[in-house]
Amino acid sequence: MKHVQVSSIEKAIAKVDNLDDDGLEKLSETYALAQQTLLAYVMTAAVEYDNEELEGLLIYYYCLLSEAFAQESFLLNQITEDDIDAFEEPFFEALDAFFENDDEEILSDFTDQPDLVRFMMMEVSTPDEDGTELNDETATQLFIVTMAMISLLGRALN
Repeated sequence: MKHVQVSSIEKAIAKVDNLDDDGLEKLSETYALAQQTLLAYVMTAAVEYDNEELEGLLIYYYCLLSEAFAQESFLLNQITEDDIDAFEEPFFEALDAFFENDDEEILSDFTDQPDLVRFMMMEVSTPDEDGTELNDETATQLFIVTMAMISLLGRALN
């Protein structure tokens, strides 16, 4: 399988973090239109978790992860409701095994995107440059949803 490399993650961060509001809006619109079903699925998490902070984070990481795949010049198939339905049960089993064993390899193997898994583990567990940290609940929710995004994007590789 094709893997998103650390260099592509770094390029995606540099691009997304240096956009002004208009540029970020255009980028998010581009990626929203490219994978409407995935974005709708991802955004339901903020509602289901009843976490407003999560909503903004999900949009940011949706753009960042989408851009990381784009940096690799990967072509993605449309993610469908059927794809999501087929993915959910094995995903939640992998998550349960990960949380029980605290073994990063479980998620790296499931997503088949080890660099993205490591990146997100660091993102949710370390403070930002300005010292801002996510609370444990939001960090866990963000991690779960981004693992789903990474898994579904990886499975959509053409």
